[in-house]
Amino acid sequence: AGERPGPTGGRAMLDGHAKGKPRADDVDCDVIARQTPGFTGGDLANLRNEAELLTAREDETTIDMHRLEAAIIRVVAGPERRTRLMDADERRTVAYHEAGHAIVGHALPNADPVHRITIIPRGQALGYTMQLPTQDRYLVRRGQLIDRLAVMLGGRVAEELRVGDITTGAGDDIKRATETAREMVTQYGMSDALGPVVLGQKDSQPFLGRDLGHQADYSAQVAFRIDEEIRALIDEAHDEALEILVENASVLDALAEKLLEVETVEGDLLAEVFAPISKRPNRGHPVPDRADPAGVVASLRR
Repeated sequence: AGERPGPTGGRAMLDGHAKGKPRADDVDCDVIARQTPGFTGGDLANLRNEAELLTAREDETTIDMHRLEAAIIRVVAGPERRTRLMDADERRTVAYHEAGHAIVGHALPNADPVHRITIIPRGQALGYTMQLPTQDRYLVRRGQLIDRLAVMLGGRVAEELRVGDITTGAGDDIKRATETAREMVTQYGMSDALGPVVLGQKDSQPFLGRDLGHQADYSAQVAFRIDEEIRALIDEAHDEALEILVENASVLDALAEKLLEVETVEGDLLAEVFAPISKRPNRGHPVPDRADPAGVVASLRR
């Protein structure tokens, strides 16, 4: 599959792929690299080809930033599906759902900045919110994962607040949030109650193209504790998303209405809508001190 570079490496690869191609002055390879985390050289070549096709279809000769970003969306999320018709009620639900993701993401200090929100259906998605990392990242802190959980649940919470019911649209969000919380507890040792231990092994057969899933190597009592910790993380994320959206109810309504009007919100318009939102303080998630009979940790700290 090739090496997957970070944004810095991705920028160098983009420069290489763009060499000799007619490129507009507004193209910012740093921004493009941040929108394509994990892209291999082959992925970037595909991106360039898509941008060239979009440029040719519009009888233009220069690849500009707009067409490059449109090509990214096609590669990541699939082509627009304008034939997927939604009634007014469904469009309103999708608008509030995506607005919920975006507002929670903007308000949390450890979340990646929101770059674009759209309710144009693409692939299997009825809409999406794009967040961009600000720098190369090889490690993810516990606080970042906890904020990520709240962002994932922001769409579901917005539906609860404004739609008056919940829909199947949050199904993938809930699945990803549950998987993230489970990994935090069982793989990364991020549960205060269970501590820094790996619980369960993944039994996979990559050459057969399948993953047989999580294999338990712990007692039923530990399994119960794992479920409790996962639920606690999900509940905390839900409650934080709820607090943010209640505090910013007027912004939630304004953003949803703007999405219904123009379908895609980004750039200066996005900054204008987000202006009333106050960033929440970085509370941090410190690791608790544990018993250290040998005094090893204390000696290392001195």
